Amino acid sequence: MNQPALTIRFLGTGTSTGVPMIGCSCPVCVSTNPKDQRLRTSILVESAKTSIVIDTTPDFRYQMLRTNTTRLNAVLFTHSHKDHIAGLDDIRAFNFFSGTAMDIYANASTEEAIRRDFYYAFSDNRYPGTPELHMHSIGDENFFVGDIEVQPIKVMHHRMPVLGFRMGNFTYITDANYIETAELNKVKGSSVLVLNALRKEKHLSHFTLQEALDIAAITAVPEVYFTHISHQLGLHDKINAELPAHVKLAYDGLVVRL
Repeated sequence: MNQPALTIRFLGTGTSTGVPMIGCSCPVCVSTNPKDQRLRTSILVESAKTSIVIDTTPDFRYQMLRTNTTRLNAVLFTHSHKDHIAGLDDIRAFNFFSGTAMDIYANASTEEAIRRDFYYAFSDNRYPGTPELHMHSIGDENFFVGDIEVQPIKVMHHRMPVLGFRMGNFTYITDANYIETAELNKVKGSSVLVLNALRKEKHLSHFTLQEALDIAAITAVPEVYFTHISHQLGLHDKINAELPAHVKLAYDGLVVRL
């Protein structure tokens, strides 16, 4: 894939509860290290011409404010769980200033959930001020958002199909615990891979730290970042010190340029 230069901003790197977790007093949740404080998982992908968010989390409004994001062309959705779609209503601020509907991209099951949960945005008689959304269905084929070509990668989140995305030499996969060989082959050749690694203990629907390390080894991507991290994984600096040199834990505010 020929791609423009990309800047990747990690808007959030935490699991569905965020870190710290409400009511928890474990060492991670009481840590004063900013890298141990994680909003729900999302990234901002930018070229010189195009700006894309992957997933609108419950923290979406704050994520946009703290990164001073004033331009957004589209949203790509990985799947329909609330920690990945709940902030969609706040797209209306971008509608207001741009004067246009927001392009959003989703597979069939995620589109169904968005149309159900945000029914008022798709009504024939929309109330003034509701989000203006232009839905695009993601299939098997590559597609363009502005000057950025996007390749869907199908992964499994227990029994739920989830989309990862490759954009040039950058691949982003979250909320997965299984990737078929054919889909994993789409990752190979990337320069940077972002992959979920929830905790060290086995989980029903997420890669463990070791499983994520195994995927990183299979793909042989030279620069790897783990995201969708639970407080159960451990302190950021301690876990980072245990990882291979080319693998790091992502953190909120991290910027990667390709």
